[in-house]
Amino acid sequence: MASIVLNSVDKIYAGGVKAVNGLNLEIKDGEFMVLVGPSGCGKSTALRMIAGLEDISGGEIVIGDRVVNHLPPKDRDIAMVFQNYALYPHMTVEENLAFGLKLRKMPKSEIQKRVNDAARMLGLEQYLKRKPAALSGGQRQRVAMGRAIVREPQAFLMDEPLSNLDAKLRVSMRASLNQMHERLGVTTVYVTHDQVEVMTLGDRVCVLRDGVLQQVDTPQNLFDDPVNLFVAGFMGSPAMNFAYAELVRDNGGATVAFAGYRLPVPDSTFAEKPGLDRYIGRKIILGIRPSDFEDSGSASGNGAGWAHIPVKATVTEELGSEINVLFTIDAPPVEHKDTVAAANDGDDEETSLPLTGDKSLWTARVNARSHVRPGQDIELVVDTHNLHFFDVDSGLSIGHEANIGR
Repeated sequence: MASIVLNSVDKIYAGGVKAVNGLNLEIKDGEFMVLVGPSGCGKSTALRMIAGLEDISGGEIVIGDRVVNHLPPKDRDIAMVFQNYALYPHMTVEENLAFGLKLRKMPKSEIQKRVNDAARMLGLEQYLKRKPAALSGGQRQRVAMGRAIVREPQAFLMDEPLSNLDAKLRVSMRASLNQMHERLGVTTVYVTHDQVEVMTLGDRVCVLRDGVLQQVDTPQNLFDDPVNLFVAGFMGSPAMNFAYAELVRDNGGATVAFAGYRLPVPDSTFAEKPGLDRYIGRKIILGIRPSDFEDSGSASGNGAGWAHIPVKATVTEELGSEINVLFTIDAPPVEHKDTVAAANDGDDEETSLPLTGDKSLWTARVNARSHVRPGQDIELVVDTHNLHFFDVDSGLSIGHEANIGR
């Protein structure tokens, strides 16, 4: 096992296209690091540079205690798992697992032990004599992972390994990946665009945009405390709601006003977000996560910090335990370069509905007890302790520790 360090790594293609720009990233020994971002953000390129499949244009890559800039992939002691399984169709599962070890002239007894251990870990024992054509997609992907495991490398590099699987299989394979990492403790770099994989797999997550590092943190911290509009809009599904708003203070305390609503801003928010008070009387961008709403009729608590917002449900998406309530607010959509980039992540599921007029479409995620239906009026409550505030010009999160002094 080993740490992986990228020091000011660049990748410039012909024509001056910069796919990765000055990337500084330290992946700790045994850590599960997820690289995420919109299509074309440089995440797969960064992974391929670590693997040695792409030359770097500048900077330094260190695996363990070795600078590997000019080492070929076979000498970097890493194992890669791809989106397509890349199995040898004429070989059995057992032969696929053993093939790389045979090339390394490993003793037969050691090969057999490693193959059996990997098959046991991945539940492949009964399939060892089958060929890939006789396996399901999930079984083939487990064979591909097994082929990486038997190598016992310093690091695993995984490029969207679950994207070809159906939804139910992805759930079980995520669990397998978690268990595998728990047992082996091998440093893992994992590229994905799937929001659930981001939140459930990574010890830490690196968010990239146009080849530039935006933020590295735990999945929950990225969700709760994004550094800018881009990270706020990209992390989370459904995406964060945004609106232009004004922060005002009167005798009753501070409020944020937008689209005919006024939400109280708790005093504790000003303490938690240094510099927010300087935006009193100024235009800001307000952000509210769909999960911070609830139907007032079914909310378990309507205590301090809960503000009421009456809306009309335009569309409802029933998810079993929850309902997504889509509604319009009387305010123009936020058209900032960061929110536009976050929305264009290549995932058709996140494409917003076309709207007429100067209105924005927002989403609230409420408990299924709500029973709200399209066209109904509903009073939502929102937890105002969880409001997000962004600078209109820079898009930076106001009061975030990384932005203080910027």
